[in-house]
Amino acid sequence: MLTTLIVIFVLAYVAIALEHPLKIDKSASALIAAGLLWTVYAVSMPDTQLLGEQLGESLMTTAQIVFFLMGAMTIVEVVDAHDGFEVITSRIRTARLSSLMWLVGFVTFFLSSILDNLTTAIVMVSLMRKLLDQREDRMLFAGVIVIASNAGGAWSPIGDVTTTMLWIGGQITALGIIEGVLLPALASLLVPLAISAYFLRGREVVAPQRIESEAALPTTDFERNVMFFMGLGILVAVPAFKTLTHLPPFMGIMFGLGILWLVGDLVHRHKPDEAKQHLTLVNALTRIDMPSLVFFIGILLSVATLEHTHILSDLAKWLDQTVGRLDVIVMIIGLVSAIVDNVPLVAASMGMYSLADYPTDHFLWEFMAYCAGTGGSMLIIGSAAGIAAMGLEKIPFFWYFKKISGLALAGYLAGAGVYLLQSQLLH
Repeated sequence: MLTTLIVIFVLAYVAIALEHPLKIDKSASALIAAGLLWTVYAVSMPDTQLLGEQLGESLMTTAQIVFFLMGAMTIVEVVDAHDGFEVITSRIRTARLSSLMWLVGFVTFFLSSILDNLTTAIVMVSLMRKLLDQREDRMLFAGVIVIASNAGGAWSPIGDVTTTMLWIGGQITALGIIEGVLLPALASLLVPLAISAYFLRGREVVAPQRIESEAALPTTDFERNVMFFMGLGILVAVPAFKTLTHLPPFMGIMFGLGILWLVGDLVHRHKPDEAKQHLTLVNALTRIDMPSLVFFIGILLSVATLEHTHILSDLAKWLDQTVGRLDVIVMIIGLVSAIVDNVPLVAASMGMYSLADYPTDHFLWEFMAYCAGTGGSMLIIGSAAGIAAMGLEKIPFFWYFKKISGLALAGYLAGAGVYLLQSQLLH
């Protein structure tokens, strides 16, 4: 049975990694893997009561993550429908490319810690179309945006799916991940920023021709500001809600979503249905990235079978005996996340190492959050932010590899060095 389970999971992993060449959505591969793995496990499991308990436990863990992500995605979609991000993006103006690079890098870094790296990458890459006319410049900025958004997501419990998984799973705390990973994540951004800004020095921003007859914005300044600050306020307040009430984060995000829904309905109550239809939270629910949510369900349930059969714990023991050093093992996982999706990697790691041996906010979990979060920047297919940027700006894989991968690797190693030094000094 164990061999069959491993073969099924490896084949599914290959299908997920080769999603674009195969032209098969990774969500389909993840769901098929989950179905096959649990079927094989169920057939070979004589204790049906234990099987039901294990499936229920896995389903509860998966549902908490999915409900949280669904709520967060919906809030972001509501803010975007009201052009709320104009509050930030309209203030990004400069005449020099090097200054613009620094500005965009820092805005992306901090914005992705509040939203998430995928949404931030989409917002910032779309903004570059309004600011930069030359495609080569836009692609370079898009590459740095990918690095910055992944770095920003790594130090926040709500900034990246993997850190959210670790936070909800109890491996990290909100304050712990900020204290432990903020400086390393900042280092992983500063190095690529400094190098790229150095090569852009002296060059002026070439802005695209603006069309004066722009259509009127669908929302007023008041509506934009209300929904923007409420949406971000709710997202930022979720860690505090969890700390105060000890309720799981998905309860906080759902509570906030209800408040935002109520405020939205009150703000637009006097508008005709046609005018407010695209601004409603009901419409936002139809625009969230459901395939990604389905992928998380499939991959988390798949990994759960490997955890229940002790395959992952055995793998952890093998790595400890073969490699020996925990920091090297985690750095390898980070490098691998540039090739394959970091969600199943982190999910597998959570099953490999127990909280009994590695308690909350242990070196392992914080370093895992950093490495898995920033390692995906080394290839454009290594993160959701990279794939979004590739789609928006039609960035070729090998162009990114030649121009951006080296920057991302330099940042990754710099941040890892900062974390290891920080860990040695403080612990």
